[in-house]
Order: sequence, then C-alpha cells, then structure tokens
Amino acid sequence: MSDEHQVTFTRHLEETVLDAPSEEQRDAIDDADHDAEALRRVAARWPTLLEAWAGLAECADDPVDAYAYARVGYHRGLDQLRRAGWRGSGAVKASHVENLGFLRSLNALRAAASAIGEEDESQRCEMFLYQLDPDWRAHLPS
Repeated sequence: MSDEHQVTFTRHLEETVLDAPSEEQRDAIDDADHDAEALRRVAARWPTLLEAWAGLAECADDPVDAYAYARVGYHRGLDQLRRAGWRGSGAVKASHVENLGFLRSLNALRAAASAIGEEDESQRCEMFLYQLDPDWRAHLPS
C-alpha cells in the first residue's frame, strides 16, 4: 500500500465541560459549608445546582437519604451534560471545577449504593467514573 492511501486512526474522546455556577450560587454553596439545612435551602432555590445535591448527599447521615440526593444530582447532571453536547461518551474531567457537582453526585451515588447493599449499581457508578475521568480519585473523596 502506498503512503498516500494509509489511514491513521487516533483515539480522541471529546471532552465536555459544564457551565459554571453563577457567582451568587457559588457564594451560597460556600456559605452552606456542608450544613444540611443550608444546602436544602440552596437546592430549593436552585434545583438544578448540582453542587447542592452533591453536598446534601455527602453530608447525609442516612444512606437512603444520601442515595436519593445523589440520584437527583446525577440525573440533573446527565441532563446538563446532554445540553452541553455530551452524547453518552467522552471525557468529563474532574480537573474542571465546573464538572465537580456532577462527578461528586455520581461518586456519592456509588458510595450510597454500596452502603445500602446495591453493589451492582455501585460498581456501575465506579466504572462510569473511570470512563469519564480515569483520574477521578485524585479529585473526589473515595
């Protein structure tokens, strides 16, 4: 085969970065500082704010509550990813602070699923985290 007809394939996954929260939302999350009641008020004011759902899941005392909060953040995050152009594959890196609300929700869902004995879902969530960002553990609590 001549050089002019060679085909080279490269593996390049598109990377998706979510929109950043507004300054007002960021301030509200920072002020809530893992206080469940304050985070509930933030989530009620901005139901699409992934950081609020992730924070609620991470500070929940009950694993069923954590699971519910994390699932809301996860599904809201999937909606936002799709609107940002993600089509079910590609990188969503934790190194982009804008993606952390979604990835924290997915990680909290993984942990909560494990805590309630739903190991299949916990493993699916972990695999999904690795598919989105192989380095996720360096940025998220394990």
